[in-house]
Amino acid sequence: MDAVSYPNKSVTEFINTSLIPLRVRSDTQPLASNFNLQWTPTLIILDMEGKEHHRTVGFLSHEELIPSLLLGIAKVYFDLSAFKEALSNLEKILSDFPKSSAAPEAIYLKGVCLYKDTKNPKGLKAAYEQLQAKYPESEWTKRAYPYRLL
Repeated sequence: MDAVSYPNKSVTEFINTSLIPLRVRSDTQPLASNFNLQWTPTLIILDMEGKEHHRTVGFLSHEELIPSLLLGIAKVYFDLSAFKEALSNLEKILSDFPKSSAAPEAIYLKGVCLYKDTKNPKGLKAAYEQLQAKYPESEWTKRAYPYRLL
């Protein structure tokens, strides 16, 4: 990713303004063992306590890297029950990167966030309908399949 993704200005700006980046070699101990680093590049999104919330393994183009990182940030907020902040990051994926591979999971997670925040199942059903319409073959559409009954 050094040759393509990281030098991209939008990637550099996003990382520097949205994350606290730490770059370590894949054989650096004890981090390699603690985080089960098996292949490079491995990108891990951690919370302030060092708990992992999202991981990508392998090369991502700059068009896919930012939405993947946004998804990781959204998952941190989701896991901390900060649903409005999670939704803000998910909406950014869907508005700015609707064709990214992160978009189907963002739709799914958006529906779950809406449900957990409001206890109203309409968000779950809407997520399924949007997934079915835009990404019928996605694994996230299959995972949302039960929501069609709500």
